[in-house]
Amino acid sequence: MTKKSALALSLALAAAVPVALTLASPAAHAQAANPHFPEPAGVLSLSSQASADVPQDIIHITLFYEQQAKDPGSLTAQLNQRADAALSQAKGVSGVTAHTGAFSVYPSTDRDGKISAWRGRTEVALESRDFAAASKLAGQLSNLMQVANVEFSLSPEAQRTAEQKLTTEAIKSFRARADEAAKAFGYSSYTIRDVNVGSGRNVQPYPRMMAMAAAPMDSAKMSAPIAVEGGKATVSVTVNGSVQMK
Repeated sequence: MTKKSALALSLALAAAVPVALTLASPAAHAQAANPHFPEPAGVLSLSSQASADVPQDIIHITLFYEQQAKDPGSLTAQLNQRADAALSQAKGVSGVTAHTGAFSVYPSTDRDGKISAWRGRTEVALESRDFAAASKLAGQLSNLMQVANVEFSLSPEAQRTAEQKLTTEAIKSFRARADEAAKAFGYSSYTIRDVNVGSGRNVQPYPRMMAMAAAPMDSAKMSAPIAVEGGKATVSVTVNGSVQMK
C-alpha cells in the first residue's frame, strides 16, 4: 500500500466513527432512561369536568367625591370630611359594610407649568349580600358622593357549596368514562393508578355603572335606590388521572 492510499484510508475511518456514534446515541439514551421499568400495558389517561353557573351573591359599590382647592391641606380636609360623613351614615345600615377606598391629591398646572390649583379624589366602598339595602344606601349617599361603579362577586361559602356538589358529579363522570373505555378496549374492569381534582371559577360579565357628570337633582331623586342586577360565575371542577385496565 502506498503512503497516499494509507492516508486516504485513515481519513475515511476517522470520518466514519462520529457517524456511527451518532446513530447509536438515541438507542443508548432510551435504554439508559428507563432500563428496568418498562411502560405498563393497559394504562388509560382520561379526564372529566362538571360545571354550573352560580349567581354572584355579593355586591360592591364604589362611591367617590372630587374637589378642587388652592392648597393641598384644605383640600385634604374637605375630602376627609366628605368621606367621614358618608361612612358615618353607612354605619347605621344593617347588613352593609363600608370602608375607605382610594385617595389622591395632585396639582393642576397652568400653561406656564405653574401650580394653579390642587385636585383630589376620595372613595368609599360599600359591600353587602343584601343588594336592595346596598343600592338604597348608595342612593341616600348621592348628596355626599357619586357612584363610580358597581361590581358583583361570588362569596367563598357559595363557591365551596357549588364545588362540593360538582366534585361528586365530576368523580362519578370520571368513573363512568373509565368503565366504558375499559370495556370498549376489551377489559372487564379497572383500578385507579392516580387521580387529581381541581377547581376553577370564570366570572361572567357583570353590570357596571360608570360615574356620570353631576347634575342638579331634587331630594327625591337623590335618595332613590340605584338599579342593580348581579351576574353569574361559572364554577367548575376537573378530575384527571389514569387507570389500569384489567
